[in-house]
Amino acid sequence: MKKNILVVDDSALMRRVICDIINSDSTFQVTDVCKDGLEAYEKLKTTQYDAVFLDINMPRMDGLEVLRRLQSEKIKTTVIMISTLAIRDADIVIRAMELGAVDFITKPTNIIEAKGEVFRTKILDTLAAVLKTQRPVKTVVQPVRPAVPKKPNKKSSAVKGEKLIALACSTGGPKALQQVIPFLPKELDAPVVLVQHMPMGFTRSMAERLNEISKVSVKEAEEGEILQKGCVYVAPGDKHIEVAKMADGKHKITFNDMPAIGGLKPCANIMYDSLTKTGYDEIVCVVLTGMGADGTSGILSLEKRKSIYVISQDAKSCVVYGMPKAVYDAGVVDEVVPLTEVAATITKRVGVH
Repeated sequence: MKKNILVVDDSALMRRVICDIINSDSTFQVTDVCKDGLEAYEKLKTTQYDAVFLDINMPRMDGLEVLRRLQSEKIKTTVIMISTLAIRDADIVIRAMELGAVDFITKPTNIIEAKGEVFRTKILDTLAAVLKTQRPVKTVVQPVRPAVPKKPNKKSSAVKGEKLIALACSTGGPKALQQVIPFLPKELDAPVVLVQHMPMGFTRSMAERLNEISKVSVKEAEEGEILQKGCVYVAPGDKHIEVAKMADGKHKITFNDMPAIGGLKPCANIMYDSLTKTGYDEIVCVVLTGMGADGTSGILSLEKRKSIYVISQDAKSCVVYGMPKAVYDAGVVDEVVPLTEVAATITKRVGVH
């Protein structure tokens, strides 16, 4: 049975392009279209859709107001934002994620790009990944896979020595991070490096918003800055982030400007690979909701060189159970926990100072 999709956009041309893309896939069908947010809100009060593509800037009622009303009235639906918003409007995108949107797709600025393969692939891949996770199988909580032979009888209590937390997430990540980062204690006994797949500029807005609501300090990472405990360093949207050990034993942020890997820049695998040469006694790897498998090969490489402890988000609480599933299937996960328990699990492992 095809999945029913609602498309909301004030541009008749863009509605047609998006509908044609969605209807070109045998698993989806656009069953309704709306030309503004008010029309969409009225439909969503009475009709259930498998997913909604929602523009932000529209007459009568914008996309943010639709999300606010859906949230206040507890109307549950899977919303993917789609807009031409520029970097200067990044805070609007972050707000949309806070209000329940699961992902954001940048709308092309011309018809040639709109009818191109990149835009088509982005829409269909995002839709497929999100709806796959929304199926009933999502509610199955998998048991924790036994530790691999290299890590027998590993306990989840705090360990001694210098520690680092390396976190990776993608689709659904901005909202998921708001249930993790603000719940970390100010005295966290480790720095955090974080890769969230987002475009340039959007990562800064996300970091600033997280900093406002967190006890730990959160900032977009800068080249050469020294890692400090109780601080979260967010990889910029156009840079691969790495951690390098200095001559005095401290560690600093460095950037790798090589091309995107599999369309990803930053790429979590590069972050994890760089940690093989650091001086940390243990690295806590955390993998949250996200499409694909970014992070898995890097963690597997890191495990051969360093003492690591891997925490993955469970399937039920993921927007997209892709990245956590990949690292779980690789057999290196030490704990599988719901999103609401991730912060406590991290804190228990690294402790406070």
